[in-house]
Amino acid sequence: MMRTSCELAIIGGGPAGMAAAALAATLGVDTIVLDEQRAPGGQIYRAIETVQARRTDDLRILGEEYAEGAALAASFRASGAAYEPDSTVWQALEDGRIGVSCGGVAHMVSAQRILFATGAMERPVPIPGWTLPGVMGAGAAQTLLKASGMVPNVPVVIIGTGPLIYLIAVQFARAGVPIAAVLVTAPEIGMTDALKVLPGVLRAGRSLLKGLAWRSELRSVGVQMVHGVSQPMVEGSSRAEAVCYTQGGLQHRLEAGLVLLHNGVIPNTQLSLGVRCKQTWDAGQHCWRPLTDDWGATNHARIAVAGDGAGILGARAAANLGRLAALDTAVRLGKLDLARRDRMAIEDRVELAQQHALRAVLDKLFPPAADLLAPVGADDIVCRCEEITVAELQDAVAQGCTDANRVKAFTRCGMGPCQGRMCGAAAAEVIARALGQTADQPGQFRVRLPVRPVPVAELARLQS
Repeated sequence: MMRTSCELAIIGGGPAGMAAAALAATLGVDTIVLDEQRAPGGQIYRAIETVQARRTDDLRILGEEYAEGAALAASFRASGAAYEPDSTVWQALEDGRIGVSCGGVAHMVSAQRILFATGAMERPVPIPGWTLPGVMGAGAAQTLLKASGMVPNVPVVIIGTGPLIYLIAVQFARAGVPIAAVLVTAPEIGMTDALKVLPGVLRAGRSLLKGLAWRSELRSVGVQMVHGVSQPMVEGSSRAEAVCYTQGGLQHRLEAGLVLLHNGVIPNTQLSLGVRCKQTWDAGQHCWRPLTDDWGATNHARIAVAGDGAGILGARAAANLGRLAALDTAVRLGKLDLARRDRMAIEDRVELAQQHALRAVLDKLFPPAADLLAPVGADDIVCRCEEITVAELQDAVAQGCTDANRVKAFTRCGMGPCQGRMCGAAAAEVIARALGQTADQPGQFRVRLPVRPVPVAELARLQS
């Protein structure tokens, strides 16, 4: 039976959630972690305990960055924090009440403080052909590899930008997957570019060297990497068959059995939006994120956000931010004084500064690719749930809709089961272009409770 009250409820069992729970419990905070997954790890360290115990050969494929999650999971398990896996949070309220669905039963949990550690999601990449079978996010393919050891046996083309495309290409290559090409929208990094970011590289430490090592490993096994790619599209009748793109002023075509898309990741803000946390536009990462202070606190007294759900910094920084939020919670609950909190935060602050420096470099080297932010063809799908096209959004703008929510009301874009998670960013881009605005000006789709689908029968039997 799930407990109905606690001092701290953490939503999410990734690096931020595990680190926060482990420290909070150690400080005497009555802590519960509500995790949608079956085991701790989140997206970054998904299935880390299973891989470490039963699939040790996969540790070589997934790399040392993934293996780092084992120590974090072990620390969390040993902390004494309560853990509720397979728990879908469908509601969070300012007063500390949380709606949870677990095992076919809906519960209400009351907490003195809530920490959203919901992580990030892949930015949707709505290029022409993105709805064809055989096209998926690079992160989704990586999740299958981590969770089940599943890899494709057909030629793979990876399209996009950011460090993840090199990492997943390396992991697939180690697993014996045939990689037709890695098509990178960012240009090849030259000496001039390197000098521009050199100060940030020096502050970031060894982290950037891993990216160089991944690229070197790909070259050593003969993986084709093409930089400066634009206007990619997927061809196929009933499924993906080929990728067409422009590079160097010339058009190219590659046959592919599986196409993986990636244009960076963005904070998963559904819960923070649902409770009306203030949001701020992150120009470097071209996305919205919750507005928090240095301890993860939001404009609501009971609610904090930590990890990539508060801004994309990576797994290590997520753990740092989770611990800082735990320290602040302990102070607010009278378990810790300010002076000790600040002393205990020093190491995490130092590590976090390095990760901020790394993020600044990555934002300069791998900005979100404009070609991948939104489709341009009139018949291209923007909202998959409701099958809303670019032309329908443009028509709503032409009729006088000047913000995202008016367009939503006229077209139903963003009213499907995902509530705009998979189309909100692209829809705002299409609306902004039609209005001659920047992508932040149309605003964000409002989120309606419940933020995740929950059967009416569960709500009727709700146990408070």
